[in-house]
Amino acid sequence: MSTSDFASPHWAGRNDGDGPEHRRWHQAVSTAAAPAESAPAAARASLIGFACDAGVARNRGRVGAAGAPAALRTALGSLAFRAEAGSVHDAGDVVVRGDDLEAGQRRLGDSVSAHLRDGRFVTILGGGHETAYGTYLGLASSGLLDGDGAPRLGILNLDAHFDLRQDPRPSSGTPFLQIADDESAAGRGFQYGVVGISRPNNTRTLFDTAERLGVRYLLDEDSQGRAEVQAWVEGFAADVDVLYLTIDLDVLPAAVAPGVSAPAGYGVPYDVIRAAALAAARTGKLAVFDVVELNPEYDVDARTARSAARLIDDVVHEVLAADG
Repeated sequence: MSTSDFASPHWAGRNDGDGPEHRRWHQAVSTAAAPAESAPAAARASLIGFACDAGVARNRGRVGAAGAPAALRTALGSLAFRAEAGSVHDAGDVVVRGDDLEAGQRRLGDSVSAHLRDGRFVTILGGGHETAYGTYLGLASSGLLDGDGAPRLGILNLDAHFDLRQDPRPSSGTPFLQIADDESAAGRGFQYGVVGISRPNNTRTLFDTAERLGVRYLLDEDSQGRAEVQAWVEGFAADVDVLYLTIDLDVLPAAVAPGVSAPAGYGVPYDVIRAAALAAARTGKLAVFDVVELNPEYDVDARTARSAARLIDDVVHEVLAADG
């Protein structure tokens, strides 16, 4: 993998001092060349951006997600970094140019895999939901799903859509059907759970596909209470060994997340999505996490980016705290 596939990230923010009591994200993040081995020893988590519009364009959505990694870094930059030790390594952006989606997903997978093999918790800043297939490729090749007894992978998606569309060309609407096919080919089961499914925004075919694959899901109208959703997430995670959390920001109400490809007409309250994400992080099984579908071109006062940054901040700190 050549470093020409990567764009250098830029971090900035308020600076109240250089001591650990003053640290903010922009002071806790280290940047270096893309390979995982270039990360400092103190880095216990990694960030990788996926600057890509190809999947959304193929899915006939409104493009702009390629600008999301930069917008998310901006929103994170001045947030307080609460972990007392360690740092986060930012490996930069995998940049997908034009319609070169499949090659970009492979490059993302290579980077994710390298950082997982080095023992770091990995957060990917998408990109449309086609990001998920690249994330999965990295997880599948990292060795975490190998060994005696084939550790069970669980994918928890907080999303208004199943993204199980059957299509000759992969897109932001197909990643989880692609993953189901790959898991079947590898002789593993497909454990996929979704919180926030919008009945009007998923066709009968998609519900039938979910039924055939044994997908567990909660409708958006049944995802309005924190305690109930948290218990559902805990139950899903109890049945797996390795957990992958993916948050599609269009699961949130449009008033909270206007800057997405497909704003929600109903949505799941922010505090419920946050509770679900934290429940996943507290399982001790979470290996990889991505946040997708931010479209800065349609955001209002960076509202969506700020909402996403708080979720990223909460999940990363929860995982780092659990790791000691």
